[in-house]
Amino acid sequence: MKKNLANYIVRRLLQFIILVFISTSIIFILPRLSTDTGPVEQAIGRAMSQGQYTDPQAVEKLRKNLEITYGLEGNILQQYFNFWKNFLKGDLGPSFAYFPTPVTDLIFNALPWTIGLLGTTTILSWLIGNWLGGVVGCNRDKKWARSIEVIINGFRPIPHYILALVLLIFFSYTLPIFPSGAAYSPGTIPDLSWNFFLTVIKHAFLPALSLLILGIGGWFQGMRTLVSHIIKEDYVVYAKFAAINKTEVFRNYILRNAMLPQITGLALQLGMLFSGTLIVEIVFNYPGIGFLAYQAILRSDYNLIMGVTIFSIVAVALGTLIVDLLYPLIDPRITYGN
Repeated sequence: MKKNLANYIVRRLLQFIILVFISTSIIFILPRLSTDTGPVEQAIGRAMSQGQYTDPQAVEKLRKNLEITYGLEGNILQQYFNFWKNFLKGDLGPSFAYFPTPVTDLIFNALPWTIGLLGTTTILSWLIGNWLGGVVGCNRDKKWARSIEVIINGFRPIPHYILALVLLIFFSYTLPIFPSGAAYSPGTIPDLSWNFFLTVIKHAFLPALSLLILGIGGWFQGMRTLVSHIIKEDYVVYAKFAAINKTEVFRNYILRNAMLPQITGLALQLGMLFSGTLIVEIVFNYPGIGFLAYQAILRSDYNLIMGVTIFSIVAVALGTLIVDLLYPLIDPRITYGN
């Protein structure tokens, strides 16, 4: 058993490392294959447009300094090795748009807002959606269950940005109840006070509501489908004939078995925290990872784009790794040896 467990963990860790290595290498190479003007030439162009560095020798000296600063000196192979050397030290280089701020600082400043917003809404939508899906799946012949299903499925096709815009227009302009954007009021100094906490909650309410409404639909549909199949299983039918309490049958026989794939989905969804709120954060001007990526794209900040993408890849791969390691503990039908 211990040998099987060790082999299983080693295999999954190797898969994780290989996935991150290959994905990061692709992310490194793709911007350098682009035909667009690089960040060095863009910086030189801005300097020259302002009447600076008109002397060719000064321009060439500036180019070399910028290449060293941006980690673009030498050929692509040298850049690649330098990148991995710095990456393993946790250095993703400076941001081009927010120079000389390091990319990691920008990401870690934006990360708490995304984790707070998407982490909370993902867990809440998972709990609500699975509970509603389980209840409706067990009572599909009831009118109230069909009504709930129609309402939730009616929201599912709505894109995130449409719902976000509707909520923004209605609750921020038509009925100015909530702020139209940002994470807290202008002029507010972030601290641990109760007033600051309430301000953050008020600003996060609309983006959280848009994510919560649409998030519930996916979990609801998945759980309802699973439950509709499980209630036909022999062990469930037998439990009902054995006059076991309905609540116990639902909780211990139906819901427990239906939750296994949903737990996997939750782990993977949490791994996508970095990229899951892109549109919503843009609509509400919310300073999370998605909005940071949007600003990086607008400003052609290749280092920042690459940093956000790498963090997203690592998060998803880490979520998958955690699921692989914990799933045999959740599902007794799966063993580490198989």
